Amino acid sequence: MSKITKKDVEYVAKLARLKLSEEEKERFTKQLDQILKYVGKLNKLDTEKVKPTSHVLPLKNVFREDKVGKSLEVEKALENAPEKARGFFKVPRIIE
Repeated sequence: MSKITKKDVEYVAKLARLKLSEEEKERFTKQLDQILKYVGKLNKLDTEKVKPTSHVLPLKNVFREDKVGKSLEVEKALENAPEKARGFFKVPRIIE
């Protein structure tokens, strides 16, 4: 695994249009290098017999079945509306 250099951090910061202080460059260089070393350790693990997974827990559909139900009456729906007009909510105009 290659070592992260300060030059690498400066290059990535430039691509991301980030201004980093010298202290931040040093800190990120060390942190990213430690991350890559850890990933290198993980790559050495034997995962040959481990089945690939996308989720640890089984997935199930959490949606309820669609059913037609009784609608709220217009008057009841508009009861607490700050403004209403001709049976609809009245909202401020946003397009001139």
